[in-house]
Amino acid sequence: MTYPDNDPRYSDPQREPVVPGMPADEEVVHERVADTDASRNRAVGMICSLITFLCGLFAVVLVAKIILTIADANPSNGFASFVDKFSGAVSLGFEGLFTPASEKIAVLLNYGMAAIVWLLIGAALTYLIRRFAAPGPRREVRYRRSVE
Repeated sequence: MTYPDNDPRYSDPQREPVVPGMPADEEVVHERVADTDASRNRAVGMICSLITFLCGLFAVVLVAKIILTIADANPSNGFASFVDKFSGAVSLGFEGLFTPASEKIAVLLNYGMAAIVWLLIGAALTYLIRRFAAPGPRREVRYRRSVE
């Protein structure tokens, strides 16, 4: 290992190092790769993460409604009433789709179907966004040069 003091490529500490095979008075060119799609990839990833989170949250609330109904939770409890109101808002109209004799089976079928549909909606949206908004495999790489 050589140190800059002993390295023959460093003739003057104030100057750039001398590259072997290049005249010392020639300009030094710095290159860097500019990825023009990085911010777009980041935005697509954030949007897909948000969609996945929201659809998953809606599915979890619907599953919580199913569990609270099957377990005979107290409907006057604050948490149970919150889950009941929230699940009614995100049930996608599946609330009265199935009408079996048992109320618990009806809640299981209706809200279970709504939870599955929310997960499918989230998966479809993220697939479509990644498919059409993200850059394809043949992307252009640009080099930026600066001459000093």
